[in-house]
Amino acid sequence: MGVLTPTTLERVQELFSSYNLLTLEPTSDGVVDTTFIVSSATKSYILKHYERDIATKIVADTKLLSRLFEAGLNVPILLASNKGWYLYKKLDGTLPMWINAHHIVSLARFMAKMHSLTKKMPSSRNFMDNYDIKGTLGYTKKHHYAYFKKLSFLEGFKMQKDALIHGDIFKDNCVYEGAMLGVFDFIDSGDGEFLFDAAVALTAFNPQNSPLFLNLFLKNYNQKAPQKLKKEELVAMIKTASAFYALLRIGKFKNTKKAKELL
Repeated sequence: MGVLTPTTLERVQELFSSYNLLTLEPTSDGVVDTTFIVSSATKSYILKHYERDIATKIVADTKLLSRLFEAGLNVPILLASNKGWYLYKKLDGTLPMWINAHHIVSLARFMAKMHSLTKKMPSSRNFMDNYDIKGTLGYTKKHHYAYFKKLSFLEGFKMQKDALIHGDIFKDNCVYEGAMLGVFDFIDSGDGEFLFDAAVALTAFNPQNSPLFLNLFLKNYNQKAPQKLKKEELVAMIKTASAFYALLRIGKFKNTKKAKELL
């Protein structure tokens, strides 16, 4: 999210004339791809311009979102594209200030259904290929050695390939409409481990490591998932997932402030 490629309302109206767009609102979070919120008199949409050469990924992402949406999951499908700009359905809802038990239940059920679907979908992209772990560890060793000592084990981290995972279900990629969860930003999804996917989500939605929330997640996830997760393995993977994203934040922001939040 955020804006790296500026545009104007007049230009957007020209590109997507059938949508009768009236407003163009820039977003401020994130630094990877450009994102605006655009609105007509009755509806709002997400407008994206990808700042990376990922044409193949966009095609795969569009197919994935359509499959998940058709199966009843609350994800943003692509509505139109023109000259490098992509218009997506905007999910209704907000992120609650406090996460309660029903939010954890919704998260677990969403992920179980998603994994059941992706288990049946062919995919040729590897989730770990999105990230230069070795290079980021090298930077961390040079500039933040105390953190490197905590995170160096990630150089040997490998996932088993269960099927396609989202891999980044943090709060800034989710909204709730009542108890219904919506998840977006699947562009960097890829083949990986269901255990890791669940661990990332719990890192975000259960930062205090509440045993109640952990058990509630496992109970609801394991009822519908293609394979059951074990509590002790999930607890261990949560530590690894926290370290993984702490390292990525050091590489992205060139400081340790946001990494400290996870560690």
